[in-house]
Amino acid sequence: MTVWRTTKARIGTWFGFGLMCVGMFMAILDIQVVATSLPTIQSALRISPDRMSWIQTVYLIAEITAIPLTGWLTRVLTLRWLFVIAISVFTVTSVGCAFSTSFASLVIFRIFQGFAGGTLIPAVFSGIFLLFPARAHPVAGTIAGIMAVLAPTVGPVVGGWITHHYSWPWLFLVNVIPGVVAALATPFLLPWGRARLNHLRNFDAISLALMAIALASLEIGLKQAPQSGWLSVLCFALFALCAVTTALFAIRTLKAVQPIVELSTLRVRPFSIGCVLSFCLGVGLFGAVYLMPVFLAYVRQHDALEIGKIILVTGAAQLVAAPIAGALESRANPLWLSAFGFSLFAVGLGMSAFESSTADFDEMFWPQVLRGFAAMFCLLPPTRMALQTLPHKQVPDASGLFNMMRNLGGAVGIALIDTILYGRTSGHIEAIRQRLAAGDVATAQAIGLDRIPSDLSTATEAIEQAAFAASTNEAWAMMAGIAVLGLLLIPFARSKRGDGKPS
Repeated sequence: MTVWRTTKARIGTWFGFGLMCVGMFMAILDIQVVATSLPTIQSALRISPDRMSWIQTVYLIAEITAIPLTGWLTRVLTLRWLFVIAISVFTVTSVGCAFSTSFASLVIFRIFQGFAGGTLIPAVFSGIFLLFPARAHPVAGTIAGIMAVLAPTVGPVVGGWITHHYSWPWLFLVNVIPGVVAALATPFLLPWGRARLNHLRNFDAISLALMAIALASLEIGLKQAPQSGWLSVLCFALFALCAVTTALFAIRTLKAVQPIVELSTLRVRPFSIGCVLSFCLGVGLFGAVYLMPVFLAYVRQHDALEIGKIILVTGAAQLVAAPIAGALESRANPLWLSAFGFSLFAVGLGMSAFESSTADFDEMFWPQVLRGFAAMFCLLPPTRMALQTLPHKQVPDASGLFNMMRNLGGAVGIALIDTILYGRTSGHIEAIRQRLAAGDVATAQAIGLDRIPSDLSTATEAIEQAAFAASTNEAWAMMAGIAVLGLLLIPFARSKRGDGKPS
C-alpha cells in the first residue's frame, strides 16, 4: 500500500508539473500571438497608432517585475498555491482582455495578466529542483525547456492562424480551457507545503516599488531608444532613473532580513555566469523571433500565417534537440554542453548575416535548424549549472533572477535590433543610390534589377528593401557577436579548483 501511495504521488507530481509547463507556455505564447495581431486590435478598438505598442509594453513591464518576485511569493504561498493563484488570475484576466471595449480596460487587464504570467515562468524552473530528485532533473528540465523556447517560435503562426480564421478576442480566449483545467487540477496533484503568511507582515513595499520603477524605466527606455535616440533627454532620464533605483534597491535588499529578492545568490560564480548566459540567449532567441517576421513582412511581403510557417522550422529543430540535450545533460559536464550550444547558436545567427533581400524559406532553413537545435543546449545545461548547486531554499529566488535575465536580454536585443534598423537603413539607401548613379551594374543585379534605370525613383522599392536587408544582416551579426560573448564567458564558471565542475 505504501509503495502504491508513493507511486501515485509521483505520478500526480509529474502531471501537476506538466500543467505548470502548460501555464508557462501560455504566458510566453501570449506575448507573441498578441504582437502578431496588434493592427487588428488597433482597428477594432480604434486605438491611435502612437498608443498601440503599450498593449505589449505594459504586459512586459508587469511580467519582468513579477519574475524576480516569484521567489518571495513561493516562500509565502508555497509553490503549489502560487501556481494556482497565478494561473487563475492569468485565466480571468485573459477573459477580461477578450471582452475589453476600450484601450484603457485592455491595458489594465494586460497589467494583471502580465504579472500573473511572469510568476508562472520561474515557478516552473524552480519546480524542477523542488519537486523532483536529482535523477529526474534532466527529464523535467527537458519538458520545461521545450515549452520555454517553443512558445516564442510557434507564437507567430498561432497568432496569424487565429487572426486569419477567427476574431482577435480568441487570442485571449484560447487560454481559458487549459487555464481552468490547470487551476482546478494542480491543488490535488502538486505536493503540499507550509505557507508562511506571517512573512506578509515584513513585506518590504519600498523595495518592491524601487524594483518596479527600475525595471519599468529600463523597459520604457529600451522601447523609446531606437526612435528617440539612446542619448536623448527622455532616454537618458529613464536610464538614469533605472540606475539610481537599482542601486537603492540593491543596497536596501542586501541589508534586509527577509528580502523580496535574494541577491546574495549572485555571489555564487556558476549562478552569476549562468545569468549572463541566460541574457545572451534571450538576445538571440527573442531577437531572432522578432527580426525574421519584420524582414519577411516588409521585404518579402508575407502575411502573418506565411511567416509563421517559415519560422516553424526553428520549432521543429528544437523538438528534435530536446531529448538529445536532456539525455546528454545527465551524462556530460554542463560547461561543455553550454559551450557546444553557444558555439552552434553563434554560427546559426552568423549564417543569417549573409542573406540577400530575396532570401526566403530555402535560404533561412539551415540557419534556423542550427539555431533551433542549439537553443536547447543554451538553455538546459546553463540552467543546471546555475541552479543545481544552490540550497533548495535559494532556488526559487535564483530561478526568478535567471529567467528575468533571459527576458531582459530579449528586451535589450530587440531595442538594439530596432536601433540598427532605424539608424542604418537610411545610410544603406544612400550608398546604394550612389553606386547605381555611378553605373555599378553589380549593385543593380544584387538588388534584383536587370539594368540600371535612368530614373532611380522607379527603383525606390527595390533600393529600400535591399537597404533594409543590409541592416537586417548587421542585426544578425550583432546577435551572433553576443552569442560569442556568452561562449567566451563559459570557462569562468569553473570552480576555483579548476576541475571543470560548477562550484
